[in-house]
Amino acid sequence: QVQLVESGGGAVEAGGSLRLSCVASGSRYCMAWFRQAPGKEREGVAVAGEDGRIFYKESVKGRFLASRDNAKNTLNLEMNRLKPEDTARYYCAAGPWRGYCSMTQVDAYTTWGQGTQVTVSS
Repeated sequence: QVQLVESGGGAVEAGGSLRLSCVASGSRYCMAWFRQAPGKEREGVAVAGEDGRIFYKESVKGRFLASRDNAKNTLNLEMNRLKPEDTARYYCAAGPWRGYCSMTQVDAYTTWGQGTQVTVSS
C-alpha cells in the first residue's frame, strides 16, 4: 500500500507564498493536491499524471505551480499570491490511471495523506 507524507503549509498573509511537498512510498500514475475548507467539499487544486501533464483548478491558475518528479515519487505545490479563500487543509492524493487523472472525482484516488493546514489572513 502506497503511503503519502506531506510537509509544508502554515500561516501567511494575503499575497504571500507557501510550498507544499508530498512524498509517496511508491508510484501511482495520478498524483494530486486537493483541499478542503470547513463546511465545504474537498476540491481538486492540481493534478499531475505520470506523463507530465498537469492541470489546475481555474482559480489557482497563474498563482500555483505543481511539479512532479517520477523518479522520487514527489509532487510539490508552489503557492504564490495567496488569498484568504485559499485557506483550507490541503491533501496529497494518489491513484491509478483510469483513462485520465480526475480533478473532481475524490474516490478515484486510493491513497491520501494526512493533510496540512494552509491559513491565509487578509
